[in-house]
Amino acid sequence: MTHMSTAADALADVVRAIEPDQLTNPTPCTEFDVRELVHHLLYWGPSLEGAARKENVPPSDVDVTDWRGALLAQLSRTVEAWTPASAWEGETSMGPARVVGDMLVGEVAVHAWDLARATGHPLDLPDDLVAYLYDGIAAGAEQGREMGLYGPEVPVPADAPLFDRILGLTGRDPAWVSAGAAAPSAAC
Repeated sequence: MTHMSTAADALADVVRAIEPDQLTNPTPCTEFDVRELVHHLLYWGPSLEGAARKENVPPSDVDVTDWRGALLAQLSRTVEAWTPASAWEGETSMGPARVVGDMLVGEVAVHAWDLARATGHPLDLPDDLVAYLYDGIAAGAEQGREMGLYGPEVPVPADAPLFDRILGLTGRDPAWVSAGAAAPSAAC
C-alpha cells in the first residue's frame, strides 16, 4: 500500500538526520528518549513485518549498535512485507490485517513526528496520507487509549491543521518542543 511506503519514507528521512548526540533528547512519548523510541520501533518491527505474512513473530530485543542501519533496514522489510494486497486481507495474530496495517501506518507516521520534533528536524507528510491517517486514528482513538497506546486526548481546535488534530487524538500536544518543554507528553 502506498500509504505504508510514504509513512516509512518520512520516518526514514528523519532517522537519517538524527545526530548521535540527539539520542538522549526527550520525545513527546513520556517513557522514551530518542534512543528508547528507536529501540521501541526496532523491538516491534519484526512482529509487525511478520503480521503482513500472517506469521506470529514475537517482539525481540535487537542489537542497536548500528541503530540507524538496523531501523532503516527494518522499515524497508516492513514496507516490502505490506506491499502485496494479500497482506491487507484476512487475519493476523494481532487482529484483522486491515486494522493492523492501518494502525502500523499511523504508528510509523506519528513516531516520525515524535522523532522529528525531538530532534528539531522537519517532517512533511502529504495531504492524502494525513487524510488517510485521520480517518483511521479517529475511528480507533478510544480503543488506542484503552490499550495504552495513546495518552488522554489533547484538545486541539476543530480548525487546526488535520495532522495537529491527529496528534491530539493520540494524546500528543502539537505544540510540544524538546528543550524545556512544558507541554504534556503522550503514551506511545
